Amino acid sequence: MPVVAARPIALRAGERERLKKMAYGHKTEYRLRMRAQVVLHAARGRSNARIARATGLHLDTVRCWRGRFAERGLAGLSDRERSGRPPSYTPLQVAEAKALACRLPAETGVPLARWSCPELAAELTARGITGPVSASTVGRWLRDDALKPWQHRSWIFITDPDFRAKAQRVLDLYARTWQGIPLAEDEYVISADEKTSVQARCRCHPTLAPGQARAMRVNHTYGRGGALAYLAAYDVHQATVFGRCEATTGIVPFMALVTQVMSLAPYASAKRVFWIVDNGSSHRGKKAADRLTAAFPNAVMVHTPVHASWLNQVEIYFSVVQRKVVTPNDFTDLAQVRDRLRDFENRYNATAQPFRWKFTTTNLDDLLARLDRHTADHPQQSSVVLTA
Repeated sequence: MPVVAARPIALRAGERERLKKMAYGHKTEYRLRMRAQVVLHAARGRSNARIARATGLHLDTVRCWRGRFAERGLAGLSDRERSGRPPSYTPLQVAEAKALACRLPAETGVPLARWSCPELAAELTARGITGPVSASTVGRWLRDDALKPWQHRSWIFITDPDFRAKAQRVLDLYARTWQGIPLAEDEYVISADEKTSVQARCRCHPTLAPGQARAMRVNHTYGRGGALAYLAAYDVHQATVFGRCEATTGIVPFMALVTQVMSLAPYASAKRVFWIVDNGSSHRGKKAADRLTAAFPNAVMVHTPVHASWLNQVEIYFSVVQRKVVTPNDFTDLAQVRDRLRDFENRYNATAQPFRWKFTTTNLDDLLARLDRHTADHPQQSSVVLTA
């Protein structure tokens, strides 16, 4: 019986490079790595028997992949499509499962707050939509459309009828504009707020530093060492923080913060200093604005819209403090909390750069347009129609 001659293999430079990456790449699947090695050996003119001995593969396997590459090139090294096992569930059943996942459980009469894969699988079976189905199968269906019904995010609908006007004033100040006129060099923008209830939790056992293959360990049990309020004023364009700790929040502590800032250069002699604040009780309404102007005639209070503290840049600084200073909370007493916050201010001011604020009036108009469409579709959810 005649012996079939091995198929000759000739590689182009690009093919050789790709095959080498496949054959010796650490992340290449084993099957693809072995197929690439077979082709590289064949390109050197070696026989199938010699390649089989070198790679440990069966002679028929070597012959197969050598021939597949000779016929189709690199595409021939991929697996051919296989019919596989027939699907156990129809596309209609999968679609109904996804539709159920996109409805609130309460709307379907199920006493759950949100769906999970096991609960969805049980409900699909109970409704007769499918036969017995596993939670992992349901999870695979949901992943195809990036559905995660077990997750939730809270939100609040805008109720301030003057939202756009108030928000635009704040955004214009971030862009160094007030009432359509650019700010002068001696005009400044301060973002201020309070971080309430910064606790001193005295751990019952010392915190252990991280080690090899071990995270930092913080004892769960603690004694309460009291709490304080941290007030901060952030110069938006200079990236400078002025902070103070008080026993509580209120008008007096807030005005103490204002006095601390306004008594310093360059704010004391500035033409105007704009104070951006939210609608907290310490600085709410026209009375607070009048009180500020009476104490410092060059100070102008600008309120964010109701329920829009996210427009206040000092909240970004507070999030940095929460991540880097307060968490995990492990202090011996309130004096240590004050010292840590004061030292962090100095550290932050030494290297801080202004926040790269990207939310502009254009984004604001887009947001309000989306809310208008939502309000038009669901008028019962809001009594306020926003106009951009």
